[in-house]
Amino acid sequence: MQSTVAVVTMVRDDLFFLDFWLRHYGALFGRENLYIINHGRGEDVARLAAGCNIIGIPGDPHKNFDMKRWRLLNNLVMGLRSYYTHVIVGDVDELVVIDPADGRTLLEFLQQVRKNRVYTPLGLEVIHRTDIEPDPIQDHILGPRRHVRLAPHYSKPCILSTGTKIARGGHFTQFEQLFTPDCLYLLHLKFCDFGEYTSAMDRRNTITQTLGDPKDVSIGRHWFAQARGQDQALFDDLAALPLQDGFDMRPYRKKMHRSFKPRGETGFFQFDRPDYDLQFRLPDRFTGVI
Repeated sequence: MQSTVAVVTMVRDDLFFLDFWLRHYGALFGRENLYIINHGRGEDVARLAAGCNIIGIPGDPHKNFDMKRWRLLNNLVMGLRSYYTHVIVGDVDELVVIDPADGRTLLEFLQQVRKNRVYTPLGLEVIHRTDIEPDPIQDHILGPRRHVRLAPHYSKPCILSTGTKIARGGHFTQFEQLFTPDCLYLLHLKFCDFGEYTSAMDRRNTITQTLGDPKDVSIGRHWFAQARGQDQALFDDLAALPLQDGFDMRPYRKKMHRSFKPRGETGFFQFDRPDYDLQFRLPDRFTGVI
């Protein structure tokens, strides 16, 4: 059994994403090292995550949802750091992967890197090109889906081996250095399948119906029906992003480092997160990684 890495997430009903989260991290680190906050104590979540460490909490709708969520995640991560070298934390539709060209597994990589740091994988959003990718997702996501959008918003400081506070949403920490290994990526899966996207948004719209105006609660505006827009039009826009040649992400990591600075007087640190209107096709070596 390994005690190098623990992984933490919080989930409510997102069984499609939880299934792939469990497959990915369970195979890498062992289910006994996965910690799942089961928001609402869903029976399906508990069944799917059997063998993991499941923490059930009440699921009643309430204000300040995201603030309370990250307070809980912060404290759980800090506690687990007493027992593990690294703790990976993030949403259930976010997976840290290592470039197969590196030759190591993610566990082997984390067993060898320096400790007392925060590592920030480069964020890539897996998109479903509904115009050219008709095959359904079954055992793997990468294969049926091969296109990604560069997403600095999801370049999150999510691998922690030092004591630091994580900001709400997981986008910033109070760690004053930036480490972005060339081999690490954070794959955001929200848009990896059109059907799953519409189902997930239907569930989130239902949850937020009782919470009032978006500006009065600490939860992403995108959870609310009035901010949703037309689903197919959104995927059409993703498909229309200019396709880039190659897959060299080094220039974008360099831009992260050049813009790294304190986030005002908050105690957190940030880098610029511009909107890149472009997409890439993943190299063949990524097929089957998740």
